[in-house]
Amino acid sequence: MKYHLVLLASLGLCLKVQAQSGLYQTSPQRSIDEQVELFDKQLFSAALLDNLQIQNLPLSSEQSRSGQLHAAMSALQLEAPNGPGLMKTYILENGNHPSVATAGLYMGDHFFYKRNYREALEGYSLVKSEKLDAEARADVLFKQGYAYFQLNEYSKAAPFFDQAKTLNQPVSFDAFYYSGYIALKNGNSQKAIADLQAASKSQFYANKVPYLLAAMYYEQKNFDELISYAEPKLASVSNLERKEMIHLYLAEAYFAKKQFNKAAENYDAFVNARKGELTREQVYKGGIAQFEIKNYQRAADYLKVSASSNDELGQASSYYLGHSYLKLDNFQFASTSFKAASTSTFNKNIQEEAIFNYAKVNLQKGSFQAGISGLDEYLETYPRGKFKGEAETLLSEALINTNDYLRAIEQMDKINNKSPRIREAYQKVAFYQAMVYYRDQRFPGAIAYLNKSLEYPIDKDLILESHFWKGEIYAASGDLNAAIKSYETAINLGRTTSSSYINKSLYGLGYAYFNSQKYAQAEQQFKTYTDRLRNRNDKENYGDALLRLGDCYYVQKRFREAEQTFQLAITERNEGIDYAYFRLAVVQNFQSNNNAALANLERLISNYPNSLYLEDALFQRGQIFMEETRYSEAANAFTELINKRPSSPFVPYALEGRAVANFSMRNYDNTIRDYRAILDQHPNSQSSETALKGLQETLALQGRSGEFSDYLENYKRSNPDGGSVQSLEFEAAKSLYFEKSYSQATRSFENYLRSYPQSAQRSDALYFLGDSYLQLGDKEKALVSFRALEKEPASPQRLKAIQKIGSIELSKGNYEQAIPYLETSSQNARTKIEEAEALEGLVLAYFQTQKHNQVISTAERLEKLDGILPQAKPKALLFKAKSQLALGRRDAAEISLAILVDGFKTVQGAEGLFLLADSYRAKGQIEQSNNAIFDLSGPFVDFDYWYGRMFILLAENYIQSGESFQAKATLESIVENTPNAEIKSMAQAKLQNLK
Repeated sequence: MKYHLVLLASLGLCLKVQAQSGLYQTSPQRSIDEQVELFDKQLFSAALLDNLQIQNLPLSSEQSRSGQLHAAMSALQLEAPNGPGLMKTYILENGNHPSVATAGLYMGDHFFYKRNYREALEGYSLVKSEKLDAEARADVLFKQGYAYFQLNEYSKAAPFFDQAKTLNQPVSFDAFYYSGYIALKNGNSQKAIADLQAASKSQFYANKVPYLLAAMYYEQKNFDELISYAEPKLASVSNLERKEMIHLYLAEAYFAKKQFNKAAENYDAFVNARKGELTREQVYKGGIAQFEIKNYQRAADYLKVSASSNDELGQASSYYLGHSYLKLDNFQFASTSFKAASTSTFNKNIQEEAIFNYAKVNLQKGSFQAGISGLDEYLETYPRGKFKGEAETLLSEALINTNDYLRAIEQMDKINNKSPRIREAYQKVAFYQAMVYYRDQRFPGAIAYLNKSLEYPIDKDLILESHFWKGEIYAASGDLNAAIKSYETAINLGRTTSSSYINKSLYGLGYAYFNSQKYAQAEQQFKTYTDRLRNRNDKENYGDALLRLGDCYYVQKRFREAEQTFQLAITERNEGIDYAYFRLAVVQNFQSNNNAALANLERLISNYPNSLYLEDALFQRGQIFMEETRYSEAANAFTELINKRPSSPFVPYALEGRAVANFSMRNYDNTIRDYRAILDQHPNSQSSETALKGLQETLALQGRSGEFSDYLENYKRSNPDGGSVQSLEFEAAKSLYFEKSYSQATRSFENYLRSYPQSAQRSDALYFLGDSYLQLGDKEKALVSFRALEKEPASPQRLKAIQKIGSIELSKGNYEQAIPYLETSSQNARTKIEEAEALEGLVLAYFQTQKHNQVISTAERLEKLDGILPQAKPKALLFKAKSQLALGRRDAAEISLAILVDGFKTVQGAEGLFLLADSYRAKGQIEQSNNAIFDLSGPFVDFDYWYGRMFILLAENYIQSGESFQAKATLESIVENTPNAEIKSMAQAKLQNLK
């Protein structure tokens, strides 16, 4: 409507009220007015059509112009192809008519607001702006400039903006803004500043201009101007556009001026606005700014982002990230950060310092192997490096604490002139390696490294310990003479010390003499040992030594001292009290104090039904009753043994004893029955010949000698020709077995059993044959022999065979089949070693068959036999913990695992630490899981699979915690360093997923 009114005025048309005039109703003016009315109602097609009719009327020149102009305007509104042409024709044909300027404006504005800037410019070019008033002129000049601006023709736009600026109209502020922007782009700072500051006087541009000027100062690196301009604006202007970018420019300016406190403040402001991303370089600067103001946690937040790539910036970021974590006492994160920096070669100075710092931080956190590797690498790479002296000092100290003893020794062997500190370290590290070999039962290696340790006799206590352990190793190897010498050397060295190894050496020496059957010398050592420990709180092996002292007296037939010693063990509630009761009874029996002997045997039988010496006690009681001619009680005693322990090797002897007792009571039928039982059920026992003679005598008394011939024939078949050649063949085969010539032994025993199928040595031959096959790895043939032996209940080898069957089935993975054999073995074990072996197998079998409650109870029994078998207790703790986890008893499992990890630096301990850390992770205790790995993993580095699993778990914890840089560095370290192919593959897969 605005343009229409203007046009009417420009055309000089004056609409008079002529409705009442009839002349008007028929005049051309009415048609013109109707056209205008159609245009006003935006019925542009009708107005255009109406113009065709109007042009045929007798029109005045003004009326004709009105019709043509409205037709052109309607065509423009309809986007008709001829619209611009009609308007241009009108303008050209009407020259200086006042309506021409308005027509040009109409055409320009029409295209301007449709963003058709080329057509708009053409329309505006037809306008003689100098004839317009100031406001309209400023408006058209700005629009022309803006059109060129939008077409990126800044050089053409600028003059129009400059003209519009001078007219002091509202649109002049827009002109100042865009003029300033163009000047900014053209590098005309002075003009840009003047124009933009002029624009900022407008409320509309007050919050827009500061960003542009701040950007200009930043691009010019005019940081002082930037700071002096932007800081007040931030403080005074609300709702600044792109405020976060102003903070970023200020951060960069302050960083360049080393005003790190303000730089850090503004980097944080940009980040917290969450409206953009910093470049990696800006992230690095943000981290350095925080580092410089000692805000190390925030520094780490920045630097771990900029450290993500393997380039010069990543190397520098990793280096400062390492120092940040070091300040935070986060040694593990510091280690991985320095490691990442040390593997990059962009900055040699950073690389050198990073290698050294990596080594130092690992020593600080107790990872001595990694620390030594780092120091070794540093000294190898930088033989004249600036940290050389400190590195050598640290290396000598670290070598003592490392678990990679062989590498430490190798490193020290390279040093020709060993300093006192290195010699002392060598003595200790060689000793520690000897202990590793001893733990693994590699006795020759253990002796060799103890001798290496003794080459540097710096620490007197360690010299004594070395000789003690040599004694232990020689004793375990069966070289008792060498063991005796080593123990005696240790004792002589320690006479003037309070070392606990004096007592240990006395105990070991006592056993070495005892096992050498030098009982008088053994007595002396055990007596000294027990006297020294009797009144101490920590009695070590006092209880066992006291029992051995009693044995020494007994073997030397010093029965009074033996009786006193065993009685003392009972009084003190010795852990071997059942053995003490049995031995005391035997001694009293030798002293003809049978009532006391029987009383002590009864105490053993009644109070210790699961004792390993129950069968001995039952049999001994029967024997004493026989000596006392108390035949009825003797028969009952032997019967109790037979009924309670039907698989006992004592059974044939008990049958023999009961037969004699019944014979003495003239119960001949019972006598005959027992002798027959021996010959029928135990034909190869040592009692068979006595049974044959007793049976012959008893049958004769009964007038039944005719029954004897069958038993005589059977006996002859079992014992042909008295056994002379047979015995030679058996002994020859047995010699091959003990010489470990197992292939020849199997052939000899097979031949022997074919030749003498009823031999008295049949059970022994079957056992040796089965074990020979087992030693050769032929488990199936071994099973054939052991199963044959299983069917001979009287054989003393039967229980051993049952144990072997259980072990073989276990090794084949037949866990259900193994269980009954192992249970029988554990229930009938004659020694603690046999019991421990059976229990160890049962723990595994129960676990594999998911009998977790049985695992726990059996493992607890095995724990009590600590020291009987190597690694029995750690195995027990591990399987107990696994079953507790399976049953959901996580807290109990963690207690078991903590005991395992703390007490046993074995493969079981390594797996235990992994499970403990994993349990913490499962409960969401990520920090506790990480700390367990950081603090406790060092001693388990030799167990590469579980050590690797721990650190893969650590990487998973990092991922879960959002520490992707640490996760990546940890996985890369695993891939680089692990010798285990499976672990490397696992780490590579996780690394690939992380990327």
